[in-house]
Amino acid sequence: MIQAAKQPESILKPIQFVDLKAQQDRIRPEIDAAIKRVLDHGAYIMGPEVFELEKQLATFCGVKHAISCANGTDALALGLLAKNVGVGDAVFVPSFTFAATAEVVAWMGATPVFIDSLPGTYNIDPKNLELGIQTAKKVGLHPVGIIPVDLFGQPADYDAIQAVADTYNLWVIADGAQSFGASYKGRKVGNIGDLAITSFFPAKPLGCYGDGGAIFTNDDELASIVKSLRVHGQGSDKYDNVRIGMNGRLDTIQAAILIEKIKIFPEELITRQQIADTYNAHLKDIVQVPLVIADTTSAWAQYTIRLPREVNRAKLMADLKEAGIPTMVYYTKPLHEQTAYRHYFESSRGALPVCEALAKDVLSLPMSGHVELSQLNYICGVLHEKFQ
Repeated sequence: MIQAAKQPESILKPIQFVDLKAQQDRIRPEIDAAIKRVLDHGAYIMGPEVFELEKQLATFCGVKHAISCANGTDALALGLLAKNVGVGDAVFVPSFTFAATAEVVAWMGATPVFIDSLPGTYNIDPKNLELGIQTAKKVGLHPVGIIPVDLFGQPADYDAIQAVADTYNLWVIADGAQSFGASYKGRKVGNIGDLAITSFFPAKPLGCYGDGGAIFTNDDELASIVKSLRVHGQGSDKYDNVRIGMNGRLDTIQAAILIEKIKIFPEELITRQQIADTYNAHLKDIVQVPLVIADTTSAWAQYTIRLPREVNRAKLMADLKEAGIPTMVYYTKPLHEQTAYRHYFESSRGALPVCEALAKDVLSLPMSGHVELSQLNYICGVLHEKFQ
């Protein structure tokens, strides 16, 4: 039963959009000890914790290789470098996502071709993907790969995407920057696609205290190439560079922090699901709640609803802020409408109505492994009052 929308200050601490402090308080002694170990041994770059973390990440995902790197954007770039993406190539990406996914394609001199979203899951639409591939070929581009994004924590529909990829002989890089910890039909994120990537940005489901990322693959050759590329393309000797690479290494201190945080990660995933279930139960009658496809779990990086068209989102956000409830909009403008990417879209695609609609009516509510039940009741109660 939803409680009245009156904040009981005696039992409710201030609501955080993502509560990182509560998690840190829980494991602060372990984090301090982990950092001290790194300071004591002094191997700040590519120290032993980096390789231990990689082993743990590979085991967690059930994948053969996990290669850490400096951030999620570098992880995407390393994947594209490993796939030799270049000028004239077309890489298919969702328009309704963060810029990094398309950004790295442009870095390579290739063309990001923007694809529409599904209205329920917010993820890339496989049918529109096939249309995008056909359009790209008509304008003289060479289709090479697909980068689906697991938006807000839920894996994209990879069976449908892989079927399209197989038809057109394309590779798939699964962008799991928001979904690490989730699963798709029995496979963990990280064990999907030719390559998969994730981000350890602090606000992600598994985040460090700075920047960090990782690349995953079951392909021995790709793993070897990525390991070389992340350290300037080095060969058997650090001063024998056999390919053009980058400085994409993960700091040892961040690896040490992640080793401690991954210990409590399975428990936090359960809590995130419980929080999402509570939101769903209380809000499904007044807004469109997120759809999670069958046999799939979400890491719930964000809990994102769709508001009815008649609701003034800006006013609602202001009212919620006044009530002590922080909210965010991911994303206010699809990539194909943004200045930096508009010319790519104009040269290769038609209308993308679903993602344009999503940008106008999505709203993300507080989500982490530490949203308390009293806070959830309060948030849902306020929303019900606003919709009366």
